[in-house]
Amino acid sequence: MSMMGPFGSGRNAVGDTVASFTTYEAAQKAVSAMIAADVPARDIAIVGQDLRSIEKVTGRLGYATAARQGAINGLLLGMLFAAIFVLGTPEVPIQLFVGVLFVGIAVGMLMSIITYSLIRRRRDYASITQVVADRYDVTVLPASVHKARQALGRVDAPVASPVDPGATPAPGQAPAPRPPLDDPNEPPRYGERIVPPTPAAPQGDDPAGEGSPRT
Repeated sequence: MSMMGPFGSGRNAVGDTVASFTTYEAAQKAVSAMIAADVPARDIAIVGQDLRSIEKVTGRLGYATAARQGAINGLLLGMLFAAIFVLGTPEVPIQLFVGVLFVGIAVGMLMSIITYSLIRRRRDYASITQVVADRYDVTVLPASVHKARQALGRVDAPVASPVDPGATPAPGQAPAPRPPLDDPNEPPRYGERIVPPTPAAPQGDDPAGEGSPRT
């Protein structure tokens, strides 16, 4: 259940956005999770972004359709008044109860036909109108933002992601270090020339020292 109330204007009136959803039901679940985590309910708001109105045509109107809809409404109204009479005077005969029902049906049909005759030139179809949004932002006042993010599992500390050695670094970011060429666990690279390690020179019995010419 929701009630319309006065709100201020601007971002400070509803606070900071802690989550965004594409459906209103998902936003409702997020609000329920925050309230269960003791986030003050008065600090929470659901803000619909990019609102649009959708009118769904349900059928064509005519005198017969108007009379049928009026009869249904009149039947409900007659049952209400009949129940009031029965509760007020339990000894009332059943004929009066049925008579009140018929009077309600007749009044409902008459009112519906008169209403249709007045608007049929401008509107000859029945429809249902609803307002939907492309995105629903759940906002919280600054005093409860941290607690709300904890309730939704959105902690302020960034989560470290695994580094891909072959990924292209972002602008201003240092490239990730590559493993050495002789690493046996490294997968093969294509398009790069791998230089094999230079074998060590054989060492002989050189009394004069390594690399010195013999006389």
